[in-house]
Amino acid sequence: MVLGKTATGKSDLAVRLAKKFGGEVISADSRQVYRGLNLGTGKITKREMCGIPHHLLDVADPKKQFSVAEYKKLAEKAISEIISRGKLPIICGGTGLYIDSVTNGTIFPEVPPNPKLRKQLGNKTIKQLFEILKKLDPRRAKTIDANNPRRLIRAIEIARVLGKSPNLEVELPSWEILKIGLDLQSEILRKKIHRRLLSRINKGMIAEVRNLNKNGLSWKRLEALGLEYRYLAYFLQKKITKNETLKKLETEIWRYSKRQGTWFKQDKEIKWFEPSGYGKIEKETEKFLKTKRAR
Repeated sequence: MVLGKTATGKSDLAVRLAKKFGGEVISADSRQVYRGLNLGTGKITKREMCGIPHHLLDVADPKKQFSVAEYKKLAEKAISEIISRGKLPIICGGTGLYIDSVTNGTIFPEVPPNPKLRKQLGNKTIKQLFEILKKLDPRRAKTIDANNPRRLIRAIEIARVLGKSPNLEVELPSWEILKIGLDLQSEILRKKIHRRLLSRINKGMIAEVRNLNKNGLSWKRLEALGLEYRYLAYFLQKKITKNETLKKLETEIWRYSKRQGTWFKQDKEIKWFEPSGYGKIEKETEKFLKTKRAR
């Protein structure tokens, strides 16, 4: 497994390890599951895949919400199929909840979507949604991304049915896992985030968002998809200027990376490396695989 903050080089490392050890990559990114969300999510290209099979990219309609429970089901199926072919599954991504759903075997509550409630909540501001959740479930309010309306609405939905967010059950997976985390010094990461943002803008990220809207994805849904899609949707609706968009995006992506870091630091099983330390990562992987085969 390859995980870490945004812009640390996870995709490149996963491909390199897959080529070395006969692996296939399973994406663990909550937005790369959606078709058409490419530049804005940093989705790996066919050329960058270097012939390595990648799974759980482009598996969902962006007009519909895709849940972590759905991800868990598809990811576990992909893992079993990859192992059955004698290949090494390599989960790669930065969505901590998706990663934990597979590595910790978390079982999520079966609470079906409530279209009527979602419609009512869809008219609320982010601040109003957070206040509703705080009253319903103060414990969940402390851990949720308070700027993500989609997650706030889902949390309210669950709290309305179950009374509060449940203590999730765990069914430990049968496979052994090596967790490789990539990390960079803050100053270096900020520069990478800045350069990557400008590069994606130059490659046509604004046009991508415009085309998604023309093809039926509402501005409201684009805003709910967060980060690049939210602020570029604001820009295309003339709510903010281009300069404001870039400044806000860079700030919010940096904040997102800090939240990722906070999430991952809680997991003591992660072995941390700098992206430049490929030799050490390769040795650690070899050691893990030898130990695994010896059992």
